[in-house]
Amino acid sequence: MTQQPVDLLETSGLGEEKARSIISEAFQGADDGELYLEYSESEGLVFDNGRLKSSSFNSGQGFGLRTVVGEATGYAHSGEISEGSLRRAVDAVSSVKSGHTGTYAEAPQRTNRKLYTDENPIGSPSFEEKVQLLQKIDAYARAKDPRVKQVSVSIVGSWKVVDILRANGHRIKDVRPLVRLNVSIVAGSGDRQESGSHGMGGREGFGEFVAETTWQAAADEALRQALVNLDAVPAPAGTFDIVLGAGWPGILLHEAVGHGLEGDFNRKKTSAFAGLMGERVAAKGVTIVDDGTIADRRGSLSVDDEGTPTNRTPLIEDGILVGYMQDRQNARLMGMKPTGNGRRESFAHQPMPRMTNTIMENGDKDPQEILESVKDGIYAVSFGGGQVDITSGKFVFSCTEAYRVENGKVGAPVKGAMLIGNGPDALTRVSMIGNDLKLDPGIGTCGKAGQGVPVGVGQPSMRINAMTVGGTAT
Repeated sequence: MTQQPVDLLETSGLGEEKARSIISEAFQGADDGELYLEYSESEGLVFDNGRLKSSSFNSGQGFGLRTVVGEATGYAHSGEISEGSLRRAVDAVSSVKSGHTGTYAEAPQRTNRKLYTDENPIGSPSFEEKVQLLQKIDAYARAKDPRVKQVSVSIVGSWKVVDILRANGHRIKDVRPLVRLNVSIVAGSGDRQESGSHGMGGREGFGEFVAETTWQAAADEALRQALVNLDAVPAPAGTFDIVLGAGWPGILLHEAVGHGLEGDFNRKKTSAFAGLMGERVAAKGVTIVDDGTIADRRGSLSVDDEGTPTNRTPLIEDGILVGYMQDRQNARLMGMKPTGNGRRESFAHQPMPRMTNTIMENGDKDPQEILESVKDGIYAVSFGGGQVDITSGKFVFSCTEAYRVENGKVGAPVKGAMLIGNGPDALTRVSMIGNDLKLDPGIGTCGKAGQGVPVGVGQPSMRINAMTVGGTAT
């Protein structure tokens, strides 16, 4: 396994000087662009139903060359890093200029900041030790409760080396580790079976996550969720006050609100938030930021995939829209500054504005006080999948753990609850915000335009008044 950062220009025989000479034609007369090089390794093991179900190891490398001219981009990529493939890429992206004579955009700010280790997590623990760990977790979960019917455990690690050459002479490097451990359990009683899961991860080695107390806590939480769902009753349908739990429920804000605050949707006026800068878009007390600078977090980056240092970017302050998440192209076209949110899945993809760690900040209410204020509602602790329409803001989210709340008391767990609403409208219905801000455990992946990138979310407990709930009760 590769343990030291790879210099792809040297190993390919190109060298920086020759590479810059070749790509200079692509950038001449353009507004922006970069040569993005990447080397990656990834390993994944899945232990299911008492046996090692699958294991994989992949390594790859390649480059993406981009030329930006106004709203147009030329992009070419290849898994072969060589003089010939780079020259062909230059020919392909240069066609977008068509005689355009641009002014090259201001370069990203330089930084020596490092938010995570360079360590490659794949080799430690060893493959054999990982298999033994998965066996231990499986045996532990099965011994906890006779109702456990199935256990699935996975462990995934990746290591990515990014090297960006910009036309202004800057060269930016970043080495990005990423790990995740996940436990899923199916519990059964009679003819009924229900599932629960818990995962965790971040931009670091496996050390913290393979400690016995940590993986036992993950298995315990997955089992707790499964047993809660085993006792759940059909969810009611109608209009209810909703209390969202702290942490992972922030995924609702990520999807229903966060995407609508990305620069490209607002520049094209396809977002429900387009044209509302400086206006009230949420209830007082609602403050949302996107923060890519939190050390070791899954969504954090020292620099984004264009070479811009990430930031703590205010989006909504006390209910007022104050910012968008920007890559370089959309920021320039909107007369704004890049915020370090230009992200891509790999060298085969163009960067676009994407979230990092999107967080609602603390309020001043005790979480118990929030629950006690609800006469007839739903307490949503965890979410699964959902759908969002960026233009209208409409969303539908399924709850994987939720409870009825009546007269301020948390009652029976409910199954099949779907939260239905409109992102901008839901923000105006926030009436109480807790003081228990919590980040998710490091499991988020965000999809946009066919690209997936790791992200984080976080929020305190909060109450949303009068929300539509789709249920299964008859």
